[in-house]
Amino acid sequence: MPDLVEVNSAGAPAPGQLVTVRNRQWIASDVVASTVASSDATASFTTPPQHVVTLVSIEDDARDEELRVVWELEYGAVAHDQHVLPSPKRGFDEPERLDAFLDAVRWGAIASADRTALQAPFRSGIQIEDYQLDPVVRALSMPRTNLLVADDVGLGKTVEAGLVMQELMLRHRARTMLVVCPAGLTVQWRDEMRDKFGLDFRIVDTGMLKELRRSRGLYANPWTHYPRLIVSIDWLKRERPMRLLREVLPPVPNYPRAFDLLVVDEVHTCVPSGTGRYAVDSQRTRAIRELAPHCEHRLFLSATPHNGYLESFTALLELLDDQRFARGVKPNPEQLAQVMVRRLKRDLPPRWDGTPRFPERVLEVLPVRYDDAEREAHGMLASYAASRRQAASGAAQRTAADFVTTLLKKRLFSSPKAFAETVDAHLATMNAREHGPLGLATRPSLAEEAGTRVLRPLIDRLEETAEDDAAFASAATEAFSAVREVAAPLSAEERKLLERLRSWARSAQDRADGKFRAFTTWLDPIVRPGGQWSDQRVIVFTEYRDTQRWLYERLIAAGVPAERIAQLHGGQDEKEREHVKNVFQESPHLPGGEVRILLATDAASEGINLQRYCHRLLHWEIPWNPNRLEQRNGRIDRHGQRASRVEVFHFVPAGWERAEADPGAFAEGSLENELYFLHHAARKVDQIREDLGSAGEVIATQVEQKMLGKRADWQTADAEITRRSGRAVLKIERDLARDLQRLTEALADSRSELNLSPATVERVVRTGLALAHRKDLIPTKAPEGVRAACFRLPELPGAWADARNDGLHHPVTGAERPITFDADAVADRTDLVLLYLGHRLVQMCLRLLRAEIWAGGNSAKLSRVTARVVPSATLRTPAVIAHGREVVTGSEGTRLHEEIVTAGGLIEGGKLVRANDLVRD
Repeated sequence: MPDLVEVNSAGAPAPGQLVTVRNRQWIASDVVASTVASSDATASFTTPPQHVVTLVSIEDDARDEELRVVWELEYGAVAHDQHVLPSPKRGFDEPERLDAFLDAVRWGAIASADRTALQAPFRSGIQIEDYQLDPVVRALSMPRTNLLVADDVGLGKTVEAGLVMQELMLRHRARTMLVVCPAGLTVQWRDEMRDKFGLDFRIVDTGMLKELRRSRGLYANPWTHYPRLIVSIDWLKRERPMRLLREVLPPVPNYPRAFDLLVVDEVHTCVPSGTGRYAVDSQRTRAIRELAPHCEHRLFLSATPHNGYLESFTALLELLDDQRFARGVKPNPEQLAQVMVRRLKRDLPPRWDGTPRFPERVLEVLPVRYDDAEREAHGMLASYAASRRQAASGAAQRTAADFVTTLLKKRLFSSPKAFAETVDAHLATMNAREHGPLGLATRPSLAEEAGTRVLRPLIDRLEETAEDDAAFASAATEAFSAVREVAAPLSAEERKLLERLRSWARSAQDRADGKFRAFTTWLDPIVRPGGQWSDQRVIVFTEYRDTQRWLYERLIAAGVPAERIAQLHGGQDEKEREHVKNVFQESPHLPGGEVRILLATDAASEGINLQRYCHRLLHWEIPWNPNRLEQRNGRIDRHGQRASRVEVFHFVPAGWERAEADPGAFAEGSLENELYFLHHAARKVDQIREDLGSAGEVIATQVEQKMLGKRADWQTADAEITRRSGRAVLKIERDLARDLQRLTEALADSRSELNLSPATVERVVRTGLALAHRKDLIPTKAPEGVRAACFRLPELPGAWADARNDGLHHPVTGAERPITFDADAVADRTDLVLLYLGHRLVQMCLRLLRAEIWAGGNSAKLSRVTARVVPSATLRTPAVIAHGREVVTGSEGTRLHEEIVTAGGLIEGGKLVRANDLVRD
């Protein structure tokens, strides 16, 4: 590489100088010239040296983006003279246009040292609740933002994280961001950050890695190709992604950090697993532990951060901030209060009119009368399970037997279709054992190792793929094959039991069972009273895609039109999935909104919002994992639910009331006895849902023990729940009403200081459209019930057309919607589009006006000078007011501080007399 020395040149810009390169504005942060001698001996005397100029973007949508160019080879590059003042030689601007220009400059100026003025809430396209401001206000008060947001399910933790991310970016405290979340939430995070906050993120996965290497070469690294990234925790923890990550991380964390901000969603899934004092780090834990020290700011999100064990919770806190917390050491309450934000739904004060912020949740049951054939099938499965466990001779064989029992029982409780598929797979693999090599079964020591080292990950993978047909079938075959390797061969009686179970399931899957009949008896009066379709909707959650398909077929056979049913599942095409979500979230009266029944697998139970027009949910089977049960409930019991009451249903065996008074009403181990036990577990989850992080494991253990035929005692479980919940107390004593009042006042002060109102945003857009295209907004009639001014957008060319059409068309009908600038007008409406500060069209208008700061000559669209006529009672002599823009940049050209200053005075006796009390009209 040629030697470079730092110089200033008359042709190249000086460091700190403003330049235009590739039609964008930049600050030159570094200028170096080559000292390499030319092959032409005379060139050094006749040709000036070429310069490598490092540029830093100053535009709002690409803050601190860097670019390196060879200055002399850049076509159209211009270094601006920054000392030319506005002049009235080209005439005066209309006062409204100059006001729009000043607002555009003011909204782009961030005073980093000012911790009170917020901008992120105004740049989001959603209605912000007052309590959602707490994390962003707290983040601004911290030199290094380390926050654990542990709000209740449904309070909007993603929105709170988005506000923090955007505010830190606006203040130049965070440019590179990495979001780590469960695999099912990567697309949702990307879409919400784009649609609600105007932040563009890219998902890092295997597909993106392949595409990146096709376009940029084999050695392209996914962790450096874009400043804002999203990755699933289970992809991140793999060897190859971690190896690529280590390539960009220094051996020892240094400044600047590799990433400015790390966000970990559902962080409780990354805490060390196990119990007691010596919890073991999982692969997820190790991945976050390696990454976190290389991130300047850390934002952890979880509704259940404490599992009842001090070791696990303090390990999480240490990942968040190892200066304040240490693993195994009880956290100081004052230190914990500084980094943790936790509000429960019941703790939030009511709205101004006395109405509760969230609906009441009511747990309801649907009794089912099971026939003799279903009871007989359950009895055969119990006999098979007991026989297999009795035949198991070691830990590996017991693990294999318990795995098969729990999987078959879960599928039996789900549907005959799901059970038939699993019995088929199990029988096929065990039959193959008889005809293939015995493998590990003949080597007991290796079989034991396989049970602990091989089978457990396969069991976990099976849980993760339950809602994807192909993936589940593959995982089940692999798991059953591993079982075959370590399990004892089937006895003649066991084979006969499996074949009888398969025969029953195959015949039962083609007809409605007792549970389906109870379902339709409940469903019809809600969605089809008297044979006429109502506007009511219901969601039916199931754990398995097989059951979802079976339910769909049964409903069609029962006479429900296909257009009334929608499905959400993990293997769904992304566009189809988004369409279903949009339809279900829109009014049932819209064309295309005929859906009344949504059949959903657990792909829809994480982070997806389904509450706008639905307040009834049915669990087709009760998940053995309590957290999954609560995740499902949170899809409708959340912020934005319009109904005053959320109804959650599940099935119970007929006669369950007798069991309430007499625990022995159902025979131990019978079908009704086990289903009643699951009902008790669901009720327990609802009672302690605010402590679910600490108590969920106890409930899950009780359910598993019961289903395996072992003793399960709720009295013992209740004592353990109480003990662990007491250890997991996360309540922070605060006056929430006072805090919310403070946050509301801070938001109002910020709005006033920034001069932000629907009228000022409208003025900026109208001025931008007029200057760019000589077009204006088209007034239109407001939808019924809307008092705000509404407009149609004019047709625009090129990139402006893309910005114009961004979100303009209705997601279901495709119709072009009117726009407004009043956020209150669009609350709970989808027939209007809000043009907010972060909207792409508004941003283009703002950039156009801000660019006038550097425009000159024929390229200038404004003279930046105006004259106003005011009543003589306001001023007795003329006055002059000047606005200046003060910018402080760092050594590399990054903006550290920016604000608008105002000065002026009165003209008296032909002289300017300074006046400190002049205010802008």
